[in-house]
This record gives sequence, C-alpha cells and structure tokens, in this order.
Amino acid sequence: MISMFRNFAKSKWAIGLLVLTALGLLITGGTQTDLLGSLQAPKVISAGERSVSPTEFRAQMDRQLEQIQQQQGRAVTYEELLAQADLTALLKSQADQLGFFAWAWKAGIRPGNELILRQIRAIPAFFDPVTNQFDENLYKTRLAEANMTPELLEREARDQYSRAHYGSALVTGLRLPRIYGAMYANLNQQTRDGSWFILTQEMAGTAPAPTDAQLNSFISQNAASLRTPELRSGSLVIFSSPADQTIAIDDEAIQRRFEFRKDALSLPERRTFATLTAPTQAAADRIAAALRAGQSPAAVGQANDLQPAEYADTPRSAIGDPAVAAAVFGLGVDQVSAPVQARVGFVVAKVTGVTPGREVTLADVREQIVEELRGQEARGAIARRVEAFEAARREGKSVDDAVREVGARIVQIPAVTKEGRNREGQQLNVPAPVLEGLWKLTEGRASEPTGLGEGQYFVVRVDDITPAAMPSLDSVRETVTRAWTARENVRLLSARSDALMARLRAGEDFAAVAASTGATVVRRTGVRQDEASAAELGQGVMSGLFNSELGKPFSQPQSETGIAIGRVDRITPPTPALAAEEAQEWRTRLGEATGDPLFAAAVTAAAERTKATYNEETARLALGLPATAAPATPATPAGR
Repeated sequence: MISMFRNFAKSKWAIGLLVLTALGLLITGGTQTDLLGSLQAPKVISAGERSVSPTEFRAQMDRQLEQIQQQQGRAVTYEELLAQADLTALLKSQADQLGFFAWAWKAGIRPGNELILRQIRAIPAFFDPVTNQFDENLYKTRLAEANMTPELLEREARDQYSRAHYGSALVTGLRLPRIYGAMYANLNQQTRDGSWFILTQEMAGTAPAPTDAQLNSFISQNAASLRTPELRSGSLVIFSSPADQTIAIDDEAIQRRFEFRKDALSLPERRTFATLTAPTQAAADRIAAALRAGQSPAAVGQANDLQPAEYADTPRSAIGDPAVAAAVFGLGVDQVSAPVQARVGFVVAKVTGVTPGREVTLADVREQIVEELRGQEARGAIARRVEAFEAARREGKSVDDAVREVGARIVQIPAVTKEGRNREGQQLNVPAPVLEGLWKLTEGRASEPTGLGEGQYFVVRVDDITPAAMPSLDSVRETVTRAWTARENVRLLSARSDALMARLRAGEDFAAVAASTGATVVRRTGVRQDEASAAELGQGVMSGLFNSELGKPFSQPQSETGIAIGRVDRITPPTPALAAEEAQEWRTRLGEATGDPLFAAAVTAAAERTKATYNEETARLALGLPATAAPATPATPAGR
C-alpha cells in the first residue's frame, strides 16, 4: 500500500492533481479555510492561544452566581443579575484579563509547577480531617463539586501568580510627585470660616392631604415598584427520613471498612526539610557541598542568590515532584541529598527532622467509619424511595398517594416570589433548585425527582399561582399617601431653597434672606474638616463649607427635612511646616493606589496585542438567556 502511494506521488497524475487544487484555491479564494473555521466550536472569549468555551463560561458564571446567592441568602437568576450588571462590560473585562494572561505566558512570565502545587497543597479545604494532610482524592472531589477540574484550578493559580508578579514589578519604586500629598494635607489642615442657616420643612411649607386622583396618578407613575409580584405555593416532597440517622451498623461492616481504609487513615511519616533549586548541575553540586560542610540553607541560598523553600512536618504525598519526594524520604536527620533532576532545575534537599508515622486503630476512627457507613446506608434508602416513588407515579398514582406508599414526606411551601420572598417581603429558606423547579411548572403539575447533591432528592408540585397585579388604591392607601406626601414635601423644600439661593446670588444681604424665612444665622470660624466637626455641624454644612468657593453661597441637604444654606467667608491655609509631615504620609498612602491605573493600562495593551475578542450572543446562549433584539457582530474587539 505504501509503495503504491509512493509510485502515485511520482506520476504525472499527482502533478496534475496538485495543479487542479491550486487553481481551485485561486478561483474560490481559499474558502476551505472559512469552511474549516465554521466547523470550529464557538468561543465566548478568545485571546491569542487562550479561549473560553460556552461550557467553561457557564461553569465560571455558575460559581459566581452561587457565591452571590450565598451572600444574599436567596435565589438569584441570571436575568436579575444582568439587570444590575452590564454583560458587555463583564465580557470585555474578562476578555482583557484573558488577553493579559495570554500575553504574559508568551512573554515568558510562567510560574513554576512546584510553586503552583505548593500553593494548592496548602489550601485547608483539600486536607483530610483525620490526618490533617493534603488528600489527592478529596482534592478532586471538592473540585468536581465546584464544577472545576485540577487543570482549571492550576491554570487559574498560575494566572494569579502572573498578575501579582507583573503588578508588583510594575509599581516597585513608583513615587508620586510631592504636590499630590501637599494637596491632601492642605485640604485636611486648612480651616474655613462660614455663615449658614437651616431651611426646615415648616419654613418651606408642607403638602396638603392628597386627593384620590393624585394618589392614582402616583400609583401609575410607580407601577413597576407597586405591582405585586407573582406568588406561587407548592408541596415539596423530601425522600430522607429521620430514621436514616439512626440506622444500625453491624460490627462486621465496621471492621471491613476499617481494613479497607486503614492505610489511608493512618498518619504518614512526615519530614521537615529545606530545598534549594539551582539552574545547573554544577551549581547544585556546589550547594550540596556547602550544606554538607555545615552551612545553613539560608546562608547557602544567600551566597548563590537563591531562596530556599522550607517545608515543616510534610508528608510524602504533599511533595509535588516524585523525584524530590524520593530523595527527601531516603535521607536521615541532618543529611543532604545529591542533586536531583526535578521538573524545573536541579534540587538539593537537607532534612532537619523526621516524625514517624503511626497506624490508627479501630478505636481511633470507629465513630468516623460508623458515620460513613450510616451515610452510605441512608443514601441507599433514599435512592430506593425515589425508585419506588417513580414506579408508583408510572402506575398512575397521585403524588400524595405515592409519598404515603414509599414513606417520604411532604413539606408545604407558602406563597413565595420567584426570588423566595413571602407576601411581607421576608426571605424564606427555600433552596434555589426548588424555586427554579417551582417556576418551571404549571399549576397542579409536579416535577420529576431532582438531585440536590450528596444523595438527596426532591419533587416539587405547584399548588397555587397568584398572578402579578396592580394593587387597588384602598389596599395601599396608607403607604402611597406617605410616599406622595414625602415627595411633595421634598419638592416644596427644594423649590424654596432654589428661590433663596437665587436671591443670594443676586447680591441680597445674607442675614436679610435668612430673616425672611424666620431662620437664625450661625457663624463659625476655624472649622476643620474632621469627624468631630462633621458630627457637630452636620454633613450638609461641612460639604458646603469645604466644596464651595470663597464668598459663593451654597445649598446642601442637612437632613430629610432640612437644607443648609450658607456662604464661605474665609479660607485659612495650613502652616507649611505642620503640613509637610502629613503631606509625606498622604504621598506614601496614595502611591500604593497609583499602580491600579497603570496595571489596567497594561492589561488593555496586552489585550490589544493578543487581539482579545468576545461574542456576546454566544455568552447569552451559554447562560440560557434570549438573544439581544439587534443582531450583534460575531466577535467584538475587547479593546474598543
């Protein structure tokens, strides 16, 4: 077969075929490339050699949404989230970040594997609760629960290291001009003299009682906030049983599980040691000789411009490089290894302490094993109830009859909104998946058994739906009257303040304007911009005094029912000698924040260099959102 292809390649037919192919490309303009491009999987974000698929984008957004739901203690939908946050801005930010990471990798900013693994192996969530050591299986399990993979976590850790190292290098040695600190010190230490009076609601007048027509008009203007949301009540089927927590576990099963897990539960041997990583074999030989001569790892590292890595009471499983682990656990106390060819460079290790391992006994872990077995039996019992429930439903039995037959339980869900709030606006403890299921069904329908994780399942049924509706005037009269009156009072107060300010700007005497309202003028000298003055004089007066020009009148809200109207009479600058020290403090404090815009500019430049783009339509499809009304371009440049 191979010889046949070789003979064909040398023939005139092969040459002719190549000519035809070339002509085809000239005529079609190379449309094969476009065809191949159209066959590629869609990307939400692309930057250089990095990209984010719809699945990865959805998983990332799901994790963020879950964090928001935990913080707010209620279910949050993507529609609600994106009503508060601009999806375009979010995608641009992520595209810029991905563009920076792609550029950093290409530029050679690549954190080593050992650095990343050491960071991950220090995360407490991945430690076995018995041995208090890093557990590889627990690591993978926890990541799977969070819809992540080890590769994704390691990539994110590497990206964060790249960002931190580049950012620190960017701002190291950065110093702001002295004028920045001087400006803040001047504002903080200068004093101002001023005159002011408080225009109260009583001086401006209060709104009369509203008519029904005014209230109905107010309701129409605020329909979005006054409309009562749709409410749904339902029944929640729970397949767990209190009896599951007291399932008896026989001693034979306990002994079998103990024998199976004995090695994993035992405390492994641990070692305290230091490593030095050299770029060459020769340098590693010199380091090993110096350590054997009695020099400390710190001294040897300083002499060779290296930073030793210290490990305290570390098991073999926590050492990322197998070659280094074998060398370390082959040494005795105060022994030094020969140079080891590691993943990055040559490693020399010195062991300073050995903690022997210890096998656990059944008595040590009996309670833990019993809980494991009981949990396993409970999950099995739940699974059997779910299967029996489904079988009963297939036979045509109602939800209530099936629940009674299999020994499940029904919990009533009171009328709640889509976000899980009751009629009074209180947040109820209804799991987000239950709320989601409740809003996917029509009245009287029940869902299929749905997993909640950790072996738990539920079924939800919609019992009643109260549609969204505008309230009648009588049902909200008191609330609407208060809101209308408050709005009108604010209008009257603002109008009166505007009229007085117009008189002051026209040059009328300040005291005469105050007297026309029945207000008393307050005059203060030497007011400083500090907390004590703000507490005494009020935020409105302080804002007016320190944000207005000399001699110009100001008007600032002092309270819900009062407006401060005043004038700056004098500005006294601080003594230069006293302000100098504070100016330096401000300069240092502000210098720490100046790196943010510099780093943001670097990220934007890197995104442009890697041609970072995003596709909002693909992102919306990934989140299960409807497409935008106007068609968008397939890929929007991140830098524009």
